[in-house]
Amino acid sequence: MKVLFAIAAGGALGAIGRYVAISAIGQLFGSGFPYGTIVVNVFGSFALGTLIEGMTLIWSPSIELRSFLIVGVLGSFTTFSAFSFDVVTLMERNDLIQAALYIIISVTLSVAAFFLGIYLFRQLFS
Repeated sequence: MKVLFAIAAGGALGAIGRYVAISAIGQLFGSGFPYGTIVVNVFGSFALGTLIEGMTLIWSPSIELRSFLIVGVLGSFTTFSAFSFDVVTLMERNDLIQAALYIIISVTLSVAAFFLGIYLFRQLFS
């Protein structure tokens, strides 16, 4: 039961963080292209890479804390449901080139950010 409450609490924080980040980025760069979702997914992937590597090498948090951070906070912060919605929206507008670019940029940068998180963590703590 503690794990479920940890996930719920983390999920609330992650969802609020996603909303605030996407809103702020949308105000800065406009809402014609889903820049906010790209930034959230890339940052979240970086954070996940860093956390996973940290938990592998030097930190062993409780299952509740691990669930809070990974499933709750990052799971709700970086959910790809927003990504899917943005792709469909661009495609329904017949912006197929922008939809393709968005898919390529989001996936490539998110995976790269995950590896960067692992690499930087190893450089700092190995």
